[in-house]
Amino acid sequence: MRYTLLSDGKHVRPMLCLAACELVGGQESAAMPAACGVEMIHASSLIQDDLPCMDDDNFRRGKPTNHKVFGEDIAVLTADALIALAVKKVATSTSFGVPPEKVLQAILELAKAVGTEGLVAGQAADLVGEGMSFDKESQEGLEHLEFIHVHKTAALLEAAVVMGGIMGGGSDEEIERLRSYARCIGLMFQVVDDVLDVTKSSDELGKTAGKDVIAGKLTYPKLMGVEKSKKYAERLNREAREHLQGFDSH
Repeated sequence: MRYTLLSDGKHVRPMLCLAACELVGGQESAAMPAACGVEMIHASSLIQDDLPCMDDDNFRRGKPTNHKVFGEDIAVLTADALIALAVKKVATSTSFGVPPEKVLQAILELAKAVGTEGLVAGQAADLVGEGMSFDKESQEGLEHLEFIHVHKTAALLEAAVVMGGIMGGGSDEEIERLRSYARCIGLMFQVVDDVLDVTKSSDELGKTAGKDVIAGKLTYPKLMGVEKSKKYAERLNREAREHLQGFDSH
């Protein structure tokens, strides 16, 4: 677990979780267990995503993937253990003064992000979509691609931000605005990732470059081209910022 969980990464999700908590007026400590739990789920998803039966990648964050070091059997068990540990960690939030009903609400958000309403659905659609052919900029192709990334990438990022808002005592309106913000950021993150995959080297990325193209996966550059993908990312960034307007009062 430590090999993947403590490896060099951006830790975007836990940082957003803590930031969302503070944004609604909460103390950072209240969201710390949730932030840790989200990162554990993310680490679990990376282990599974890299398996030979999934995306079959040998490198992650500049070093061999979990299954290449410990074997596929241990990698699968490690991913399972991290999911259980994540829920356990979030449940300790009551020790930081978070009301039990808020902790339950946060755990439900996390469960939704992991299962058939989130990561699992996104990964399944991604696997099914390999080799599928769509015309450039076809509406059907873009809808299928957005479904994949709303679930596979944006869902956990959305959960991270929403959980932070919940732990910080945010109102229902604030939490929904945070949710909209996170959805935009999650999609933007994936668009940028797709662009980098075809414009950067493996050394620069810390993982195998061009894997999506080789595997025949749907990507934004494949359907929209690199330049239009960049403009789409810029639009999502603007929309995300708009959802944060009005939080300055905290």
